[in-house]
Amino acid sequence: MQEITQYFFSGITNGAIYAVIAIGFSMLYRSTDLINFAHGEFVMLGALGMVTLTGLGFPVLPAIFLAVCGGAIAGLLFERLAIRTVRYPEPIVLIIITVGASIFLRGLGMLLWGKDAHSIPAFSSHPPIDIAGAKLLAQSVWILAIVLFTVAGLHLFFKKTLTGKAMAACAISKRAAWIVGIPSKVMVMLAFALSTGMGALAGAIIAPITMSSYDMGTMLGLKGFCAAMLGGIGSLWGSLIGGFLLGILEAFGVGFVTSGLKDAIAFLLLLLILYVRPGGIISAVDVKRF
Repeated sequence: MQEITQYFFSGITNGAIYAVIAIGFSMLYRSTDLINFAHGEFVMLGALGMVTLTGLGFPVLPAIFLAVCGGAIAGLLFERLAIRTVRYPEPIVLIIITVGASIFLRGLGMLLWGKDAHSIPAFSSHPPIDIAGAKLLAQSVWILAIVLFTVAGLHLFFKKTLTGKAMAACAISKRAAWIVGIPSKVMVMLAFALSTGMGALAGAIIAPITMSSYDMGTMLGLKGFCAAMLGGIGSLWGSLIGGFLLGILEAFGVGFVTSGLKDAIAFLLLLLILYVRPGGIISAVDVKRF
């Protein structure tokens, strides 16, 4: 029982990270029908930005805030300079652009931070929490608290604010939103900022429990995409469920089968969900309600 509980704690910690990345994918997809394959590189920027900011002496919460803001600004620049300027925005063209942006950002990260891996201390020095003989690290509590607070804030944003409702309207029908006076281009820019900000947030909170490097974003981005597809891409709650489910199954697979399956589990689940339920756990009908 102690072993199972320990694997569960590890799974929900990783699952929270995957969930935030998946939410970034879903938010952008709902507003633009675009899959941003450079999303993992914004996770990398958030993690390495956190390394730089803490190295400069910033406290934890201001450093996280600045890292997220940096990721959001980078997303705005990406949309304005690389996406909006496309003359014929066919889906395949936009996907190729995001792949090119991924390569560019990875190279930029290598130039700015070098090839060495970096680490930062945990956000607090509290001892682990003992539950049924298993240890829940203080950093895991930080990660879970930040993720749940962020998801609750996003839910309130989309349900209670005029801007959030305007974004939801654009996600349902850009033409109808334009007819009633909603500026769709502004909503798309905001979607990019929120999406890449979520990626940077994932990088910022994972920095103390992993080695941050210029090439860390590729696998994290792919796992976040798998989590989004698993839960139902375009759905806030589906992405949250998919992220936690992927993290837990990955942890139990590593613990009870072999560590060699760690990266394969995500893609096996993706293939399974595409065969059994292509819309994800939360179907396309439910996705309309975010």
